[in-house]
This record gives sequence, C-alpha cells and structure tokens, in this order.
Amino acid sequence: MSDSLPELWLRGVALNPAAPSDVLIRLMDRGAAEAALLMCEGRDLPDDVIDAALRHPAEAIRRSLARNRHIDLTRLAPLATDRSGLVRHHLAKGPHPRPRRVRPLPDGILVTLLTARDGGEDGMLTAGEIAQDLDFSRQIPPSFHRAMPGHEHPELRVRATWMWQSLTPEQREALLDDPDPAVREAAGESAWELDPEAVEATFPSMGSHGTSFALGACALSPALIEQCFADGRVRPLTWNRHTPAGTVARLARHSEAKVREMIAARPDLAPDLVAELIRDPDHTVRMRARLHPFPRTWAEYGAINRVIGHGPDCTCPITEQDPEPSPDWFAACAASEEPVLRRVAASWPGLPAELVATLAQDEDEEVRIRLACHHPLAPPHLLLDVFVSRPAHRPHLLTLPAFPRTGTAHHTDHPDPAVRALAAADPALPDPPVHDPDASVRRAAAANPSLTPEALEPLLADPRTAEGAAANPSLPVARMHALLDRCLNGAAAPTA
Repeated sequence: MSDSLPELWLRGVALNPAAPSDVLIRLMDRGAAEAALLMCEGRDLPDDVIDAALRHPAEAIRRSLARNRHIDLTRLAPLATDRSGLVRHHLAKGPHPRPRRVRPLPDGILVTLLTARDGGEDGMLTAGEIAQDLDFSRQIPPSFHRAMPGHEHPELRVRATWMWQSLTPEQREALLDDPDPAVREAAGESAWELDPEAVEATFPSMGSHGTSFALGACALSPALIEQCFADGRVRPLTWNRHTPAGTVARLARHSEAKVREMIAARPDLAPDLVAELIRDPDHTVRMRARLHPFPRTWAEYGAINRVIGHGPDCTCPITEQDPEPSPDWFAACAASEEPVLRRVAASWPGLPAELVATLAQDEDEEVRIRLACHHPLAPPHLLLDVFVSRPAHRPHLLTLPAFPRTGTAHHTDHPDPAVRALAAADPALPDPPVHDPDASVRRAAAANPSLTPEALEPLLADPRTAEGAAANPSLPVARMHALLDRCLNGAAAPTA
C-alpha cells in the first residue's frame, strides 16, 4: 500500500462518526488537506464545524463543503455568494458523488445563483456559466419553475419564457405585456413555438437540436408534417402534443412497428385506433395499447414513459415530477395485471403502506427493485435483497435511512466483496474479518464498533487496516487527538 500510516489515520478520523467537533476542526489544518476535503464533502457535520468550513480561507475547503450531500442545504446558503466562482460552481453542480435522488436547492439559494451579476471575484467563471450548471443539475424544483412567471426579479421572468408551453395562457399574456422590456422581448421570441406558420418559416435555419425540439414539441403546419413523412422523420410526431388527430391516425397505421408502439399510449388516441393496435402483429405495440385505459392525461402518459424500456438496472435520477398523476391513478396501477403499471406504481414515493407491502412481494423483479429504490417505506429485507442481487443500485441503497445495518452477518462468506464489506460492518458480528483478502472488507471490519479500543491498536499499526480502525467509533477521543498530534505536529504518539 502506497499510503503512509499518517495519511490513513487522517482519512479514517475524518469519517469517524464519533469524532467530536474539536477533532474535525483540527483536520482543517493545512497538514491534513486531503482528509479535510474528504471530511467536508463526505459526511454529516456539526454546526460549528460547518461554520468553520464556511469561514475557512482555503477555497478548496469551501468548494468541498459545497458538494456535501449530507448536511442541511440551508446551511450552504453563504456559498451562493462566495468570493470564489469555483465554490459557487460546485454548489450549482450539486453534490459529489451525485446522489440518485436529487435534493432541490432552497429558493433563496436559487434566486441568488440565478440573478447574480458576476461569477465571483476570481473571474474563473461567469454568472451565466454557473446558472447553466444549475440548470443541468436538476436542483431547481417544479415549484420554483411555477413561481418564475410572477417573480419579482425580471431575470427570472425572462427564464419563465424559456418554458413557454408549460405556462398558462394568462401567464403568457402577462409576460408579453411585462413592464420590463427584456421580459417582453424574451416572451416575443418564445411565442413562435405555438405558431405553426412561424415554426415552418424558422425550421430551415434550425440546427439538429432545434429541429428535434420543433418536431417533438411545437405546433406544426400541414406542410411541415408532410415534409416529415417524406423525409422519414415522423418519430418526434408520436410524442408531440400538438400532432393533429388525422396525423395521429396515420402514425397508428405506420409500417414501422416502433412508430406504432410510440403512438399506442398517447392519451388522445381514438378508441377505434386503440382497438386496432391491441390486435397489432407486434407484441410491444400490443402491450402499449393494452395500457391505454390508464394514461388518460399527459401526466399519466409521462409517468408510464419514464418506466417503459428502462430495465432492472436503471439508475436514472429520481426527481420531483410536475404535473404528477393522482394518488387514485397510482393505486389503480398497483392493482393492475400489467407488470409495467405495477412498476409505475412502485416508483411513486406516495404509495400507501398497504400497497407497498403487496408490491414488496410482487412476482415481477423490476417492481420489487423500483419499490426498493423509490419508496421510503420499502421493507429493509427488500433493500438488502436488491443490494445483494443488483450491484448497480448499491450506491443509492446505501444512502437510504431504512437500509439495514444489522442482520447482514450471514453474508460474511459471500463471493462479492461489496456484500462481504456490508456484512463485515454489522455490529452484531462477534469476530469482524479484519484479514479478508479484499481491502474494502478489511476497512469495514476494522471500523466495526464491536471492536474494543484495545483490539484497535494493532489494527492502527497495520497499513491494511489502519484507515478502518481510525474510523471506528469505538476509538477513544483522546486517541484521535493523539493520532492528529503525530500526523499534524510530528509528535510521537503516546502509548495506547
């Protein structure tokens, strides 16, 4: 192992859940740079440690704090006006590693980042670049988007025009008559999306991204629709809400099965077309058509589309949806004979406890996996089962409050080191496997709180287990300080 014992001790103490504030604040000494960054980014922190990090002169400390996914987001508000653009940039990008369930930033932080006049004193980034990072991060919740058209800041009303088709007719009218000329101009530039003639006139000058957006989201003229059929570019029309009924009927009878499949679940599909597609020669088309009684609204159609075709190892971000189908609709999906609809229900975190209990025993593996990853009431045994059987979901499952930390000892002989590491951390384990051939298992075993302070001493002296032993909550606070004395001050460590 290339790391020295002091480096291993510092990293371990940085993540020790029993380390008090004075120990953690000492880690922000310049001699503990790597451990300090690990601590500021990778764990929950007491308030006084957060305050010390917010005031720390080292930009890297504040930048790491901006990426912390464990602490209350309101505590990070000062970082939105940090003198360093890199710190603001990392706050806008979101936590690292990026969690699957996205935590929306508080409104105050969003307003500050989106209305900033500059990107920080260091000049590394512009305010626009930071705002762009924020847009891509998914940290802006639907509730904030809904408030933008009436926001007091003109900059945010301008941003509201970017979501032109999500606005009500009244909101569009208000933005077109806004007292601020920049808002009026932006609204005028967005209004073309719902004008078929304007879309047709603009279409030739669009790039590839623009043409994809226009065909899939904008109101299209009859001539442009015919051009799509002539060019073989009809797929975007299948999800375009503005596609006329006659065109929908043509697409439902298209020679390409994928086109028929994509049109089959539209909520505006006529009953006679549904009846045709239920008898389609392609089994996927038939399946989508069978779902048609359920997507009565575009929100329900969207909920189904977010599930179909993703597979059991899907790790797409989990974000708030707006608009969201009704609770009754999700309950009906949970009782459906169609596995796809039960997967949709399992993905909704508001599903009642009795339905959660039923879906936890569902015969369809994807239903059980989605329930484990999405629902806060998923039973711990299910979380553990998915952890063992589906490695793709392990990082997310380990972040869930209900994930079991005990009752895993029977997996100490599992062939997968990640499963053995979980078992090695079980406090009920009488003899943690500190000599396992895998480093992650040894670290978990050395950090097991069942070990006594006396048992930790030889582990601290062994590079193979030193980091885990330093992270062990059984390590006395005086011993933590002694390790820091040796690492930071060069003093000899006292005898344990």
